[in-house]
Amino acid sequence: MERGRRAAPRRGGRRGARSLDAFAADAEAALRACLEGEGAAERGGSEAKFPCPLAMWELGHCDPKRCTGRKLARKGLLRTLRLRQRFPGLVLSPLATEYVSPADRHVIAQSGIAVIDCSWAKLEETPFKRMRGSHLRLLPYLVAANPVNYGRPCKLSCVEAFAAAFCIVGFPDLATILLRKFKWGKAFIDLNKNLLEKYAACHCQEEVLRVEKDFLASVQETKDEEIDPFDVDSGKEFSNPNRPINSPGLAQSNEESEEDSDEESEEDTPDDATESSDESSPEDDGTVVAATTANKSTI
Repeated sequence: MERGRRAAPRRGGRRGARSLDAFAADAEAALRACLEGEGAAERGGSEAKFPCPLAMWELGHCDPKRCTGRKLARKGLLRTLRLRQRFPGLVLSPLATEYVSPADRHVIAQSGIAVIDCSWAKLEETPFKRMRGSHLRLLPYLVAANPVNYGRPCKLSCVEAFAAAFCIVGFPDLATILLRKFKWGKAFIDLNKNLLEKYAACHCQEEVLRVEKDFLASVQETKDEEIDPFDVDSGKEFSNPNRPINSPGLAQSNEESEEDSDEESEEDTPDDATESSDESSPEDDGTVVAATTANKSTI
């Protein structure tokens, strides 16, 4: 035998590249398996196989019982990484200079996503440079739904960061699989539905940034239009919202009316309706801040 004619070894043991259509089909099948197997999993069965790698650098900053990343790890959905260990897929990191966009779907389909599980209170001591990857990304503006930071812009948990990335690149089924592991998971999609759909409709990070910029500008414009009815220097006149507006014309019509009590009850109706409809959008809740640290996890 010729010893020099041995087959070349496979490098890294990487599987062949999948097309995006094949990956999307795998994601849909994984969701079906997840929905069908949830009952079996509660009885001790195994979790459905996730179609791409998920990973996390875990720094021990958080309560293990409340850490969403650790819960995913216990369920076999992600693996933990050591410091200096490199991740080949997309890495959500504050050191990134680019934002997640649908242009990243190939990277995620082939190599998955990794997050950094650290505390917002310990950012300065977090060794971000020792958590390496070839595709560092930031998440755009989104609102947290986790119990610790509910309603706060950008302070997402690990599972919310994973879900956001999957939704933006066009694989919402994978986001659903992860969020279903948490009772509050659906609230994240509900809070951010409009923004996530707009981000997913983009083609590149420039378009994602434009959507984010337009949204933040609209929020600021709404805040600027809010007027304090008790500001005597505003130049605006306000009536008592608990009483109907009195004017000469209204007084005259009341005197001519034979059913004053009926008209008075009708005049009160708009005030009551205004009070009951005074609701704010969940996405506008909270202070508007820059999204440069949107992917740092807290729990």
